[in-house]
Amino acid sequence: MKTEIRRAMQATKCHRCGCFQAAVRGFDGSATLKAHMPGLVEAALGLFEPKRYDCLGCEICWPAVASNAAAEIDPALADSDHCATAEPLARNGWPPLPGDYRVLRFRAPVAVCTLNSDELVARLAEARLPALAIVGSLHTENLGIEHIIRNLLPNANVRFLVVCGVDARGAVGHLPGQSLLGLMRDGMEENGRIRGAAGKRPVIKNVSHEDVATFRRRIQVIDVIGETDAETIAGCVAEAAARDPGPDEEAGIDASRVPVVQAMEPEHLISDPAGYLVLYPDRRSGRLVVEHYSNAGVMTHVFDGTTSTALYSAVIEAGVISRLDHAAYLGRELARAEAALRAGSDYVQDKAPGMRDDESLPSRDRQCCGGTSACHP
Repeated sequence: MKTEIRRAMQATKCHRCGCFQAAVRGFDGSATLKAHMPGLVEAALGLFEPKRYDCLGCEICWPAVASNAAAEIDPALADSDHCATAEPLARNGWPPLPGDYRVLRFRAPVAVCTLNSDELVARLAEARLPALAIVGSLHTENLGIEHIIRNLLPNANVRFLVVCGVDARGAVGHLPGQSLLGLMRDGMEENGRIRGAAGKRPVIKNVSHEDVATFRRRIQVIDVIGETDAETIAGCVAEAAARDPGPDEEAGIDASRVPVVQAMEPEHLISDPAGYLVLYPDRRSGRLVVEHYSNAGVMTHVFDGTTSTALYSAVIEAGVISRLDHAAYLGRELARAEAALRAGSDYVQDKAPGMRDDESLPSRDRQCCGGTSACHP
């Protein structure tokens, strides 16, 4: 027991970790433990620094090991909550809580939890699986599971959770995967303890019983714990997506987190006070050209380049476009002009939003995005 506490005291990162501080405060409340090793708990308290994190999910968590040993000396400590489980501040948008995850697609039906296999997060995210909404790791069976529940609940599109990767690491004492499966299978006690969980402190404090019940009803867990092959996991994602029942109609989507806006065609393009732009592919030079005119018809800039991206960036940097709808129109037309230049096909600048079908764009010298009568009815 003394050895484990001393090892935690020697690890500088523990001094600012909520796990260490919560464990030592628990030790300080045990007269039996303090009598067993006089002065040691007091010395550990003196090492505290301002807390920077709740839990790092370290390869070996010495506070966790020390807590387990302490419970053998004072059994009353076995039911104490020595793991930091402070409620995090929710943000607008989805997911509302921060964490070690990557968001891919809001309306996809599958989430993936890689447990302690952090490297899998980037590999699966880079695969850009069309059915994958979010992928992230999980290191603790209390705060970490709470984050998963609170992050997935606001998105009723997510109906499956693939649990993969390595569960326990060394002597860390945490078993987040086994605890998560226990929660989904058996729920939790009135005090928040996950039934059947073997982890160090599998207690849910910041999620209501009602939300846990909704999570268990809505989401189906696919257990492939221990699997670290990205292609195999991708296959699990695809198989789950094939059984997607669609968004949970009982819950809906939390509009306060992610407003879903039905896009409508704009009625017209409002004149840009910065002027208007004429664009065309110059086939002789094999380059794209953008000309800028003031609303009085005076040319102020000529931009040319080989790609739509280069031109778009140059126009924005020059400050000759001031409206977002004109910027979007310019980006679309530059992409079309670049494709025509590469293919050797004809390019005619598209009508601006709001033009009547019987109107025609001006000739090449006056194809525009801005203040002329043709582009701005």
